[in-house]
Amino acid sequence: MIPFNKPYMTGRELAYIAQAHGNGHLSGDGPFTKRCHAWLEARTGAKKALLTHSCTAALEMAALLLDIEPGDEVIMPSFTFVSTANAFVLRGATVVFVDVRRDTLNIDESLIEAAITSRTRAICVVHYAGVSCEMDAILKIGAAHDLPVVEDAAQGIMSTYRGAPLGTIGELGAFSFHETKNIISGEGGALLCRDATYAERAEIIREKGTNRSKFFRGQVDKYSWVDAGSSYLPGEITAAFLAGQMDDAVAITQRRLALWDRYHTHFESAETQGTLRRPVVPAHCEHNAHMYYLLLPDLEARTSFIARMKALSVQTVFHYIPLHGAPAGLKYGRCGSGMSVTEDISDRLVRLPLWVGLEEHIDQVLEACDRSLSV
Repeated sequence: MIPFNKPYMTGRELAYIAQAHGNGHLSGDGPFTKRCHAWLEARTGAKKALLTHSCTAALEMAALLLDIEPGDEVIMPSFTFVSTANAFVLRGATVVFVDVRRDTLNIDESLIEAAITSRTRAICVVHYAGVSCEMDAILKIGAAHDLPVVEDAAQGIMSTYRGAPLGTIGELGAFSFHETKNIISGEGGALLCRDATYAERAEIIREKGTNRSKFFRGQVDKYSWVDAGSSYLPGEITAAFLAGQMDDAVAITQRRLALWDRYHTHFESAETQGTLRRPVVPAHCEHNAHMYYLLLPDLEARTSFIARMKALSVQTVFHYIPLHGAPAGLKYGRCGSGMSVTEDISDRLVRLPLWVGLEEHIDQVLEACDRSLSV
């Protein structure tokens, strides 16, 4: 079976883990964590980058930084992973779901303003498949209503919007380094602060609400509990593994893009014939080849395709069940627009394998796709 995902190792990770052990520092914020922070800040231009134990944790930190409280509302797409919503639901907010665009499957910026109420406190966008939302329009809406914009860029590392790295366009951004992402540490994530507005407090929230980091830098003579927070730090072993991935981030992205391009070229004729639809990447967006998906005619076609691919030893998967219809979505959220696009594409989307090392299997995958589509 060719798996949907296979974690890639550059060859440096185990040596770095051994080095971390040799340093005698396995808890958070050791030398490798600082190295990863520096890489992220240099790569993205963020004022502050902080590793977390997951992207979920980074989003929870964003909710704390924005002082989200019970009764508040946060606008977001329904076509996303549950962590996007949970971060704000845990603070007592109501999540207000907005439909996505039919082309990029990102939040439809034209529907956001109508979903804003006197209780709206933030807009949280999700860059699906590493392709940016229309950030100029979204930032304009945010500025007009004095609403901060949070970027769930879990899939967006190494992607840009009009040259700006994803995760640094809104006030706060979150990356994921889960094993299914482009650059990995098993579990892991990062919070990005675009400027100094939230940087100092983010450091405090991440350190259980203490100013411990200031103490270690010699900025205070003792540290104390100064804010609400939690333990959002990853261990140094996780950071060491991630550092090995960051060393090869450009090469990893190039190899993924080559695979993505191979898929995209192969399915051009099928799209022309109306058999399926390929991903759309606007010219002003540079993507990272996080995933390759197909939109098939309907749910029955997708279900059959997945089954036939499995019989041909290739694992394919569908993606998000819309949050607005889930039990927790009905309890903690409401719809701020119609959801026709979300409901349609969630029934039709199928994701194909895309991982570094797939190069030697790609012909088999494409042949299986052709056979499964021709039935």
